[in-house]
Amino acid sequence: MRFIVPALAGFLMLSVSAYAENPTPGTVFRDCPDCPEMVVLPHGTFLMGSTEHDREEPVHPVTIAYPLAIGRFKVTFAEWDACAAAGGCPGDPPNDNGWGRGNRPVMNVSWNDAQRYVTWLAAKTGKPYRLQSEAEYEYAGRAGSITRFWWGETPDSNRAACDGCGSGWDNVRTAPEGAFPANGFGVFDTAGNLSEWVEDRWNPSFDGAPADGSAWETGDPRRRVFRGGSWFNYPRMITSSYRNGDAPTVANVKIGFRVALTLVGN
Repeated sequence: MRFIVPALAGFLMLSVSAYAENPTPGTVFRDCPDCPEMVVLPHGTFLMGSTEHDREEPVHPVTIAYPLAIGRFKVTFAEWDACAAAGGCPGDPPNDNGWGRGNRPVMNVSWNDAQRYVTWLAAKTGKPYRLQSEAEYEYAGRAGSITRFWWGETPDSNRAACDGCGSGWDNVRTAPEGAFPANGFGVFDTAGNLSEWVEDRWNPSFDGAPADGSAWETGDPRRRVFRGGSWFNYPRMITSSYRNGDAPTVANVKIGFRVALTLVGN
């Protein structure tokens, strides 16, 4: 059985005060001028994983039944630098490798660094910002699709930056966020550009994985999951189901992150 949620036809920018516990899917908001731009996702059930690799099996249904918003874009250098200026992200600034800061996705940040950012963002806004769970990542990335990529079964030019995606950034450097079209949920760059740290501990397969969208907090305490591939990776590694993990202290030019927010109680 395949479970599909409909793609969203349009998006409306509203203030977060425009809804409470029943936000309209597709609503876009920002909680402060320096905060990430968020988009509300629809409820739905999808099939998580694939049969392409043992680490992506078994394919299993997951239901997102709670009001959820995620960042329309990965966290950018500009957003990270705002956290640093406010004292929430201490230490040396992440290196941009000379590629530019601003609206490029922040890289050279570890899972631990990402936790510092969401802690600061939650304190600044008074709302429980956090990293995505692995299930939320795949749900948002698929946007109702059941294909290897959200747009189809094969790489397509002008859809993503990877090593073999047909863009000017392939295997060279990151692209600015929003350089490629959004998927059907209005989320940008869910495939390629940078991988994304998520909340979950690493498990070598989906045996016993949560079915309710929550983060998987049991597993290898020495590794955290990152999802999606980067400008450096082959197309196989930017599929909607691809998953990997590394130590929470690792920071490099291939991994960034995106924020999430459960909207109940707003």
